[in-house]
Amino acid sequence: MFTSLRLGIAEFRARPGRALLPGVALVVGVACLLAALVLSDTLGKSVDEGAPVTPSTVDHVVHVAPGEEAELDNALVARLSAAGRAVPVEQVQADLLDADGRAGDHRAEVDVEQTDLRRIPIGEGRSPGADGEVAVDKLTAYNRGLKPGDRVQVADASGKPIDVVVSGITKRGGMDSRPVLVAGVDLARKLDPKPSITDVWVVGGQQEAVQAAAGSAYVVSSPSPDADSIGGDLMVVLLPFSILALATAVFVASATFRAVYAQRQRQTALLRCLGAQRGPLVRRSLAEALITGAFAGVVGALLAGPTAWALARTFDLTGISALFGAVQLSPALLPSVGHIVLGVCVAAALSAMSAVRPALGASRVSPLAALRTSDNEVPSRSVRRLRTVFGLLVTGFAGLLAFGAIAGKGSTGALFSATFSAIFAVTGLFWVLGPVTVPAIARLFAKFGGTQWKLASAEVRRMPQRAASVALPLLLASSMVTFFVAVTGTATNMADEFGNEARPDAIVTDAGDRPLPRIPDQPQVAASVAVHKNGDTFGADPERLKAWLKAQNLGSADAFAPGTALLPDHMRQQDSVTVAGKSYRVVGSVPSDALGWPAAIVADTSIGELSKVFVALKPGTDPNAYRAAVQAALPSSPTVVVQTAADQRAEADRYLHLGTVLMMVLLGLSVAVAVTGIGTALTISVQERRKELALRRALGVTRGGVQSGVISEAVLLALVGVIGGGALGFGYAQLALVSTGAFDDHTPLPGFSVVLPLLVGGAIVVVLAVLAAFGPSRSASRIRPAAGLASG
Repeated sequence: MFTSLRLGIAEFRARPGRALLPGVALVVGVACLLAALVLSDTLGKSVDEGAPVTPSTVDHVVHVAPGEEAELDNALVARLSAAGRAVPVEQVQADLLDADGRAGDHRAEVDVEQTDLRRIPIGEGRSPGADGEVAVDKLTAYNRGLKPGDRVQVADASGKPIDVVVSGITKRGGMDSRPVLVAGVDLARKLDPKPSITDVWVVGGQQEAVQAAAGSAYVVSSPSPDADSIGGDLMVVLLPFSILALATAVFVASATFRAVYAQRQRQTALLRCLGAQRGPLVRRSLAEALITGAFAGVVGALLAGPTAWALARTFDLTGISALFGAVQLSPALLPSVGHIVLGVCVAAALSAMSAVRPALGASRVSPLAALRTSDNEVPSRSVRRLRTVFGLLVTGFAGLLAFGAIAGKGSTGALFSATFSAIFAVTGLFWVLGPVTVPAIARLFAKFGGTQWKLASAEVRRMPQRAASVALPLLLASSMVTFFVAVTGTATNMADEFGNEARPDAIVTDAGDRPLPRIPDQPQVAASVAVHKNGDTFGADPERLKAWLKAQNLGSADAFAPGTALLPDHMRQQDSVTVAGKSYRVVGSVPSDALGWPAAIVADTSIGELSKVFVALKPGTDPNAYRAAVQAALPSSPTVVVQTAADQRAEADRYLHLGTVLMMVLLGLSVAVAVTGIGTALTISVQERRKELALRRALGVTRGGVQSGVISEAVLLALVGVIGGGALGFGYAQLALVSTGAFDDHTPLPGFSVVLPLLVGGAIVVVLAVLAAFGPSRSASRIRPAAGLASG
């Protein structure tokens, strides 16, 4: 063992660069893993530090027992008051007006606080005390530029604006564009006289007495001293992708170890000739791998902070942080001792695991075979024949599974068949047949390029196993990115195509479901119908509803007349419906989602107050212009909002965009690790081809020409991974969509919104490959012809 360790240390002394080369990918992988831990911890703390807490003076918390249908109401509070001071924990809904004095589409959630029982932590300023004060969540304050002392407007229960002072900024953040406020009891009653009760606190009294007063339908528990924490769940979002990046690093490290051991096979052969056994040689390799991994773990831990900071800035700029209720994330730049230890242990273990198979393979090479000069790594004909047969069998089985997925579309088994077909296709085409497939793809690129591309393709064919090992991680990452983007984008495009006809052009409503005032007619309107609401039933004027349905191309309702009703088409047909004691005869149906999924539509506007106005706009009308005209005509009704079909599509597209960006950023970690394999492979290639590169220089090739040749190899390998993975991911995305059976009548093709991110992502990968090749290409260009030709 000590001899093996001395040999390993001697290798580090003699060639430290080559010995540490397999750890480059592990550095990036460990940095991604620890960055995910640091960022999830920062994100979790940002969310959890503002979570509500139960004051220490509260002795008991009362809530509904599981499975019971009881309610938390004032009657319960009155009963509990006999056992102690009962305080309801209340929430109300309100409308926070913007700088123009208008309500938004999303209402604010308002926590009601007693002056002596504070449960919402304040980060800046103080809790609201007076009637005209509110505390604003930190995300809303950041988006609107608010600070303590500023004035904002909220709408009261009747929709009239109220000026209030921002007394403080809470530590928590609102979710996306949904504000979360804190107000006192008096202001809360003005905003909403019917608050909802989430819990009841009891100060004083014995638990038995409180339970007896509450009844068996309620549970009385002791308050938790800690805040309600949900930030730990965010690690579930980030950690799997960092583990995937680490797995990619293992692939790259294993391929690099194989290349490094192949470089020194003559040294290994000499040791074997001198009597060295296979066991000590393998242990020597593993000892080197452990040292390499430990060093990579330390460097990766040091890079974790900057990586987490870069991810945090990306999340802030793209709006992903806001989805979690966070803003301006500031992860620590320096690692903790625990993170350094974790990085060293993980990297050392994975480095040793990556080196096991290459070390065993290197030790099996016979001394005489290793001492022979070999210009390439092409295996024997029998090995190639066996690999080809096995690869074709695996690929054929993947094709059978794909055919089964199509044949059984609509079933659960079809999705499983598609999944396993993808796994077997990657295994067969790019793992087993990789030394054949990757050079073939490279040859295709060489046909369209110049001399440098042809030379790069020749290098790929010279070392097909290495090229396949380098391309495989990048291909896997590329296929996963393409699969996700293609599935989400195509499915969303199809959903929009199916749902476009059933969407009203515009809906005029009140943000807080208050009765609407009369909506003035506008010249942009082709037809409109005012809807009156009674529970879940709508009442409408028959003629105006018919005109609106016709203008929206939603069918006709010729039989709709006073005394009749229409049902949504998803409901079972009935002969009649009864509203407020009056019966209406059912004469037809309307699209379920066209009018917001009502229980029924009756030809009677006297059943309730005006609730909504559905509008069909004239062709070519700008929905934003119509919104502005309605709001300008109703200056005294700030809570009247106009929701358009374009708004709904834009919001859906925004969430799709954020989800796509999040997935591409997280999957991009694996891509970054995979690209490091290109840099390490080129470094080894340059070391092996010193004489060839020196000969090129001696024949008149300039330094720039040599450098561009190495960069061409990097671009070629990147394109092989991106194009191969993209084609595979896109094909299986379509197979997954078809196997669901949801697209029998349409071919699910991607739109420009799907193709553009893929093109941008592919271009970024090529740029990263060029950057990874900069060091090796610079080393190649510095080789002096005389020294290079004299090297062994």
